[in-house]
Amino acid sequence: MQQQTSSNSNTQGSQQMNHGGHELFDMHEVLGCTINVLDQFMMFRQFVQDPELLDILDRQYNFTLSQYNLTAECFTTGQKPSQETSTYMIKNVTQPIYGLTPSQPKKPNQSLADVKDAGISGHMLGLIKSHASTLTMCAAEVTNPVVRRVLASQVENYIEMGYEIFMYQNKNAYYQVPQLAAADTQQMLNSFVPATGKPQMPSNAVTTIH
Repeated sequence: MQQQTSSNSNTQGSQQMNHGGHELFDMHEVLGCTINVLDQFMMFRQFVQDPELLDILDRQYNFTLSQYNLTAECFTTGQKPSQETSTYMIKNVTQPIYGLTPSQPKKPNQSLADVKDAGISGHMLGLIKSHASTLTMCAAEVTNPVVRRVLASQVENYIEMGYEIFMYQNKNAYYQVPQLAAADTQQMLNSFVPATGKPQMPSNAVTTIH
């Protein structure tokens, strides 16, 4: 019995140690940043006035919390988490509104009474975009195959979450999208063409040795 217990302990220990040193620092950054997103979303909630924005905030909070839990689990154990990674779904995908409409110039809030949905949604978007970048950077440096896949699978979801917030801001003219003149746009679109024919790759010293 003692030998079996010792064997199980050694197995668990080897599972938990299958991380590189740099990976440990990266994962602490990922999980710490995820907590920051959750905490700040919780603080934002009391200021939200629009029910649509509140719905987005709550759904994104719940999704982020679920991803935090399974990421923390697989990082601690080094093994596949007990729950599968999930896909974040945007409720209503709408076409972007292009062009600029007159709006009031922006300036820093003078008090908490000045906090509005435009600013809250802007903070949300900044957090989500930053977290997507952190996940991407760390996923490329993680050596544990399970943890790497868990991080990588989340990147697309946070991109979707960011786009959902963008659509809300764009619809309400909080995030306006200017365009270039038609002629300039066309010139930029035609600046690149697909490669044709078979590339003439130079010889490699390794392949020429017989």
